[in-house]
Parts: sequence; C-alpha cells; structure tokens
Amino acid sequence: MTNQDIAEGKGLAIVSYLAIIGIIIAYFMNNDKKNPFTSFHIRQSIGLWLMFHLLGFVASAFDSWSVSSGFYIFFSVLFIYGLIGAIGGKVQTVPLLGEQFQKWFSGIGR
Repeated sequence: MTNQDIAEGKGLAIVSYLAIIGIIIAYFMNNDKKNPFTSFHIRQSIGLWLMFHLLGFVASAFDSWSVSSGFYIFFSVLFIYGLIGAIGGKVQTVPLLGEQFQKWFSGIGR
C-alpha cells in the first residue's frame, strides 16, 4: 500500500467508522476505485459494527447497569482506536478480532 493510496482513501476510511450509514457510503464510493486503504478500514468497521450488535443483544439480556456500561466503553475504545488509525493513515487492525475481520470480509474491496 502506497502513501498515495492512503492519502486518497483516508476520507472514506474515516467515514466508514462514523455509523452504519458511513459503511454503506464508503463501500459504494470505494466500489469504483477499490482503494486498499479504504477497503481495509471498511472491513474493520463492518466487523466492529456486527460484533457490537451481536454482543449488544447478549449484553442486554443481563439488564445490568455495570454490564451495559462495560459493553459501551469496550466498543467505544475499539471504534476510537480504529478511527484514530484511519485518521493517522495507519493500517493496523483493532485488538482482539481485527485479523479475523480481515479474513472474514476479505471479499470486500477486492
């Protein structure tokens, strides 16, 4: 991945972390150019959002303030970590499942 790829794809990479609609916007705007930096961050963001919703369903069953707070803090940290990586032009996976997200969603952006 070149510095030009990073510079061209940085804006859409940042958008992909902002909300689920950001993933959709980044995905379709990246469909034509297939920027590898944007594709990397789209895969990370999709993985984070899917895990957020799946684990959110499980966490909601506990009906506990401490479980809910821990859940939101955990995912906030992961989203901020990914967003800072996109802003800084870094290709670094999010902790824990970032490598798996790249494997599971490898068809995106290729």
